[in-house]
Amino acid sequence: MNIDDIEISQEELEAFNDAMNIDSSKNDENSSDLVEGVIVSINEEDNQAIIDIGRKNEAIISLDQLRDSEGNFTFKEGDKLDVVITGYRGERPVVSYDLAQKRAAMKEFIEEYDESQEYIVEGVVTKKNKGGFILDCDGLEFFMPRTLSYISNKTNPIGKKVKALIVKVDKESGSVVVSRKELIEREKGKVEEIVKSLSEATEPVTGIVKKITSYGMFVDVGGIDGLVHYSEISHKGPVNPAKYYSEGDEVAVKMIDYDKKKRHLSLSIKAAVSNPWDNIDDIIEVGDTIAVTVSNIEPYGVFVDLGEDLEAFLHVSEISWDKNVKHPKDYLNVGDEINVEIIEIDKENQRLRVSLKKLLPKPIDAFRSEYSIGNVVKGKVVSLTDFGAFVKVGEIEGLLHNQECSWDKGVKCKDILNVGDEVEVEIIDIDAANSKVSLSKKVLEESPAQKFASTHKVGDIVEGTVKDIKDFGIFITIDNGVDALIRSEDLYPLKAEEIEKGQTIQAVLVFIDAKKDRIRASVKRLEKQKERDALSEYSDDSSINSLGDLIKK
Repeated sequence: MNIDDIEISQEELEAFNDAMNIDSSKNDENSSDLVEGVIVSINEEDNQAIIDIGRKNEAIISLDQLRDSEGNFTFKEGDKLDVVITGYRGERPVVSYDLAQKRAAMKEFIEEYDESQEYIVEGVVTKKNKGGFILDCDGLEFFMPRTLSYISNKTNPIGKKVKALIVKVDKESGSVVVSRKELIEREKGKVEEIVKSLSEATEPVTGIVKKITSYGMFVDVGGIDGLVHYSEISHKGPVNPAKYYSEGDEVAVKMIDYDKKKRHLSLSIKAAVSNPWDNIDDIIEVGDTIAVTVSNIEPYGVFVDLGEDLEAFLHVSEISWDKNVKHPKDYLNVGDEINVEIIEIDKENQRLRVSLKKLLPKPIDAFRSEYSIGNVVKGKVVSLTDFGAFVKVGEIEGLLHNQECSWDKGVKCKDILNVGDEVEVEIIDIDAANSKVSLSKKVLEESPAQKFASTHKVGDIVEGTVKDIKDFGIFITIDNGVDALIRSEDLYPLKAEEIEKGQTIQAVLVFIDAKKDRIRASVKRLEKQKERDALSEYSDDSSINSLGDLIKK
């Protein structure tokens, strides 16, 4: 770049000279030109040294500038050193050794500067004023005019590290001017050219993974970085990029968006490959058995990799026939290769569901080969619910319903059982289609109806108290707390609407099922039975010899 192309206003130059402690009036005794001095005395109490700089008054300097990093003096009385006058305290000049060192370094840099080459420097912004900024680059201080800084007036750049291009070197004043604006505009032009090329590309381009984050990864394409969001990595859906890529990997990508205002380039890996869901019917179908690899394990299930950029979900309920699977990790590990069956293909939402247990032997089949309805077995209570208890018998958990727990209808399983208890039960049903087994504990005990049946028979006349009134009849409590049902049609000559709880009713037993604990009685039949009993009494009378005599009587 030709340094004559860069124009710096007088205001900017004065601001630079002020920031660098440069007095442009070189012929003045107060000039801040580099001068040689001799240390006359060192006064540690006042933390200053007296320097003879060959002028009317001797100069002073802070001892902090004459110590090394460990606090030791690097000079002694009589030593010569170069200093720069930075101001006056009364008539006595104040000088700086540090600034002299910087001037010496800057002088050396300027002498070696080659105008035919470009110099890009990186430094930290250390000072600012209305004219521009001072950029410290390894001890060398360069001036960056505000017009060439590309820094907003609203921001505070102090301490910020920036890159800039050297655009002007003034050997006479010993100043170097840099431009950040030039680099940024060059970069913008380069980015726009690359973006244009990417947008016009019909085939994927190759990029290099530069950085991986939790939300995606940055890929270098032709000198600029674009973001591949984690949702744009695979057709499987959002994935953790760190599980698939490493920094330095080559990847094929396509440009999907560019925000010119924010200069954000968005790339996609999945857009660079065909979507397997476009021809999913040609790949798999429901009922297929396929080999997969466990890629991720969650408490609610497992994600498995099918290859071909496809992923399926194995719900925790589809891992084993055991209903008490607490966590999938108890059965599977990431990286395991397993066979599963496709049980659902949701094209609209691009989701696959698979099952592992469907390929495993059903425990109910093994159970049926070993047990039958009516078998009395022992099992362990594994869980209690409001409706009953689950008892493990072999590899099957059978249901012991509350109504099969006790002949006492008010007792529930959780009232008399605890998890872990061993209990003896009878198998009363095996539903192979739904893999369900029903158990009963009460059938192994003598029911109240069995006790009742030992002392009563159908035809006996009983008396009971009305316990409950239903639409289909009433329940009465008779001997030993046994309940009997009198159906509505068996209440005659009584009227259902006139019956009240607690009322005493006499009836005849018409049905006793001791095993199922069912007893029925009838008022209607009681009346007929009384008529038959009366007729029988008349038939036994010795004075009556014939039916005709009975009718006459």
